[in-house]
Amino acid sequence: MDLIPKPDQIVSAAANVAHKMLYGGLADLRPMPRTLIDEGVLREVYHYRPRASAREHGDPVLLVTPLAAPAICFDLRRGCSLVEHLVEAGRPTYLVEYGEVSFANRGLGMEHWVDEVVPRAIEEVSAHAGGRPVHVVGWSLGGIFALLTAADRPDLPIGSLTSVGAPVDVTQVPLVAPLRPFLGVTGERAGLVTQSYRLMGGLPKPLVKRAFQLSSFNKLVTKPIALAAKLDDADFLAQVEAVDRFTAKMIAYPGRTFGQLYHRLLKGNQLASGSVTMDDREIRLADVTAPLLAFAGAGDGIAPVGCVRPIVDLVTGVDDLRFEIVPGGHLGMLTGRAARGTTWRIIDEWIDAHSSAAADRPTPGARATSAATRKNAASRKTAAGRSAATKRTAAAAATAAATRATTRKATATKATPTKPAARKATAKKAAVGKPAKAPARSASRTTIGANPARRYGSAGSRTLAPKKR
Repeated sequence: MDLIPKPDQIVSAAANVAHKMLYGGLADLRPMPRTLIDEGVLREVYHYRPRASAREHGDPVLLVTPLAAPAICFDLRRGCSLVEHLVEAGRPTYLVEYGEVSFANRGLGMEHWVDEVVPRAIEEVSAHAGGRPVHVVGWSLGGIFALLTAADRPDLPIGSLTSVGAPVDVTQVPLVAPLRPFLGVTGERAGLVTQSYRLMGGLPKPLVKRAFQLSSFNKLVTKPIALAAKLDDADFLAQVEAVDRFTAKMIAYPGRTFGQLYHRLLKGNQLASGSVTMDDREIRLADVTAPLLAFAGAGDGIAPVGCVRPIVDLVTGVDDLRFEIVPGGHLGMLTGRAARGTTWRIIDEWIDAHSSAAADRPTPGARATSAATRKNAASRKTAAGRSAATKRTAAAAATAAATRATTRKATATKATPTKPAARKATAKKAAVGKPAKAPARSASRTTIGANPARRYGSAGSRTLAPKKR
């Protein structure tokens, strides 16, 4: 609003305030409809149902949720939902989330997500989509899990990787850098942080919420002023409501996982060295071979550009790499109002460029519409054709019999038509209704990974120079 509001601004502001008071808010927070297709310990894989007027086609997209954040990060609100955007484009869209973390999950470490949750989700999505390769999109720590999984399991059917705001070099995070010299100053075993998260079984939801809010402290302080200045902007107010709901639904960290993140990634900064230590092995980012698209947010306070950019030099096994800087903060770059024309557009281009050769054929969307279903449908069609042909043959035979009877009555001295001729005429009529031969089943798709030499071109490649206008 202007310093001295115009009449139309006053009317809009009054309408927004009335709508919020009467209906509880301006944002359309309806979730996109989805179906659970697989579940396990802290693993829920969902398939977002396509619209009635749309038909799924192409390779599936799997959205990987980070720890502590609710899955609505990908489905923030109608109009600012990456899920809604993908579904409306007809892409088979899936998501893996983890549910509520309890004290009973305190013994789960990062290995649970890298060895079981993300690989199983990729395999289930590929099978559900008819065996197609999967385009994995991970936000924040979800992007780190996706990268580590791809490095550790090159056999997985991954068509491409997209990391959005994945923190690599934590020394570049303004909130963390000043504290790093004091981390573990009393020793790893006796440190206050270590003893605290072990006692609590992890990092509780209230602390996760406060940490996320502090990452954008300036926005938190200026929020009342921004709301007053934008009181006539319904879309801005709706976005604030959606972000507030997202922040209120933060999830706790499991104790052991938080300990690993704290000691290995935060204090040890292992990702910046190119490898992460698991209990029984070391995972190197250089072992990632899938095409990689990496995003950094220009206004991101959790994973700023300097924190994300080192990924370019660490994934040396990737032949096709694209690094993009887009507007927005840590959440805004994913589902902010500007993401519609920046992040989402680039993701669309990336997936289209790395889709499988069979992407133009409709995707089954569920195991029920697999080859067995098509075979049953073909059988029913053939049976229906045969039934119709039988009816038409019987009708033709009845007509021929009536004709013969009339002929015998009118001219008793004439010979009746020969049986071969009648059979020939009947057969000719019956041939009209003969069912078409059931179409042969399509040839099996090429096994994923059968052509390891296949590479894709990239407009970004490894150059970080800005695009020429």
